Amino acid sequence: MLLLIAHLSGEERGHNLGRRKIITEKNLKPRVLPRTTDVLGVAEKLLGNDRLMVRCQDGHTRLCRIRGKMKRRAWIRLGDIVIVSPWDFQFEQRGDVIWRYRRNQVEWLRTEGYLKI
Repeated sequence: MLLLIAHLSGEERGHNLGRRKIITEKNLKPRVLPRTTDVLGVAEKLLGNDRLMVRCQDGHTRLCRIRGKMKRRAWIRLGDIVIVSPWDFQFEQRGDVIWRYRRNQVEWLRTEGYLKI
């Protein structure tokens, strides 16, 4: 069973700074699968300024930027499995990272046959 500890922020926190909320696997968002235009990939190199190099399942290495919605919510590290949405005009070279999988989700992807890296 996966247990994560998240600090409550702002109004939720109140005056008790040490209070934490325990997140279980049931409370996490449902599993997100890549759409037909998206590709799974592995973060190979962090470049700074919200950019990283990702080795994708289709054989291309893309320069990707982290989508604005994810910037401060999901921190991406080397070796993380991500969903990349390739750009329309530089399909083989660039893309946007739209999702990062957690460890238990990566194991599920491998057992279900989605991840072939």
